[in-house]
Amino acid sequence: MLSFLVFGRRAHLLPPIEPTLPEPVPMPESPPAAPALKDWFDRARYEHIADELSVLHPRFDRQRFLKISLQGLNELSLMQRLRRMTESLHATLPADYLQTLDLLRGLAPHINHNFVSLVLPDYVGQYGLDHFDASLAALKDFTVYGSSEFAIREYLRRDLKRTLKVMRTWSQDEHEGVRRLASEGCRPRLPWSFRLEALIADPSPVMPILENLKADKSLYVRKSVANHLNDITKDHPDWMLDRVEAWSLENPHTAWIVRHALRTLIKKGDPRALAIIGAGEKAKVKVTDFSLSPTHIQLGQKIQFTLNLQSLSNQSQRLVVDYAIHYVKKSGSVSAKVFKWKELTLPADASISLTRQQMIKDFTTRVHHAGHHEVEILINGESLARSGFDLVK
Repeated sequence: MLSFLVFGRRAHLLPPIEPTLPEPVPMPESPPAAPALKDWFDRARYEHIADELSVLHPRFDRQRFLKISLQGLNELSLMQRLRRMTESLHATLPADYLQTLDLLRGLAPHINHNFVSLVLPDYVGQYGLDHFDASLAALKDFTVYGSSEFAIREYLRRDLKRTLKVMRTWSQDEHEGVRRLASEGCRPRLPWSFRLEALIADPSPVMPILENLKADKSLYVRKSVANHLNDITKDHPDWMLDRVEAWSLENPHTAWIVRHALRTLIKKGDPRALAIIGAGEKAKVKVTDFSLSPTHIQLGQKIQFTLNLQSLSNQSQRLVVDYAIHYVKKSGSVSAKVFKWKELTLPADASISLTRQQMIKDFTTRVHHAGHHEVEILINGESLARSGFDLVK
């Protein structure tokens, strides 16, 4: 394009001006999508297992193993792929179960993924039920590579008393993975597994195991014990409270287990559970300046809660501060979900400000719907303040 400059009646033709453009800014690359969990069992993983078994067992039929394993693999979920590997092993390893156990023990250190190693106890759970002693010994060996928590349940379902007797000895084992298996494997409501209906009806057979582990030095074990006890609270809350009330909380490991075991009851405001952690008294506090920001949000945004607690007591108080979000359901009704916020000791006549953020986004377990969502502040189980926000879609 040409540019003209006019002075009176004369026009001077000027050379075109080349625009100075900024250097192009490269667009940031989108982060790669996280691999699906089921891809832990991809073609390369099956080939790796086949290669290792070919070394351990010269007559291993590698080609047949892969043919069975990879058929329709894309359509299989994570747990279906795990079971497919188990079935492929069974189809290609010796028919002699005890001989196969020896091969699987040799394979165990060469599996390069903790979750994939669950195929070893899965094999025992599916094909070893007629070899009780050998199978439980194998489950103990295999659990240190990942976990035998799912497979042991097959034996508990078949012979509860005999299996729990072995698991009690595991609860005193030197290896934390074996001690954890003693608790995790007999949880009545273990996620990703079937329920143990006999233990849902009567949890007393597992108490010797939990007693042995109530002050375990391993956090890995303590988390399992707390989750196990929390499972029990869903069916026998008073029975569980009777037991843990007798435990000394002077040991910090025991105190940690009990506090986490009571989380469901504390969210419900159970007075006995609150009393165990020292928050059984009615809170003598005033909630001031409770606010939410922003008050109108879209899915994927954060909301911030802010409140001030003012003591109305001349003594210090143990407080459990939770909050409930009353989620709007598809039908238009609401359903409350309680979240932990903070446990604290509030000195006499003191005040404290608390702030928390929460992302409002969909999960596989919760889909959000547009509408007004109330937020309720719960202190020692009592509702002391309410506010809300509107979710706009």
